[in-house]
Amino acid sequence: GFARRMTEYKRPDLILHDLDRLEKIINDFAQPVQIIFAGKAHPSAPPGKKILQRILKTAQDPRFRGRIAFVEDYGENIAKYLVRGCDVWLNNPKIPMEACGTSGMKAAVNGTLHFSALDGWWPEGYNGKNGWVIGGEHSDDAADAASIYDTLENEIVPLYYDVGEQGIPHGWVTMMRDSIKSVAPNFSARRMMHEYLEKFYIPISKTVLKQQQQTKIAGEKS
Repeated sequence: GFARRMTEYKRPDLILHDLDRLEKIINDFAQPVQIIFAGKAHPSAPPGKKILQRILKTAQDPRFRGRIAFVEDYGENIAKYLVRGCDVWLNNPKIPMEACGTSGMKAAVNGTLHFSALDGWWPEGYNGKNGWVIGGEHSDDAADAASIYDTLENEIVPLYYDVGEQGIPHGWVTMMRDSIKSVAPNFSARRMMHEYLEKFYIPISKTVLKQQQQTKIAGEKS
């Protein structure tokens, strides 16, 4: 799934870089893949509108019909279902343009595996067992697109379809658990507030209280 603001630096259409190779991956008879897009372009941002038009045009291409879908009217309600329902969350911004990438955090907490460039929160969140990395330390459209295709073909899709006797993809479930375990405690408002208290508010309060006590004692002596 890819659902967020449609803007150039986020490269929403990067996975469409090589349509022939993408067609081969998502239309595999034994291991098919579906890609879901959602998002809006700012009314005054022509590049974002062009990206959105390209995605819609590709979704309507007979080669990708039923395999690439675009969900209209993206908002909080649709986002809620996508971060819960997608198996993989795609994030491929131009490094170092991504400020954070909170949708990926929400997806990961729900067990959706993150597949992202090393930007935003992912350099801190990725541990080698809770998702996948796109490309390297610097962005290059062709190389990053190839990285997406290679990882899909050789790692993500085979792992997803590697099921046991009861139809359960145990390797995939293990990664889902690791995603929740590694992301939920470390990327949350609770952890943030705890750190603010421990590192800032409590030490500052103690310092202010100590200063007030010293001032009071000095006043009593005088």
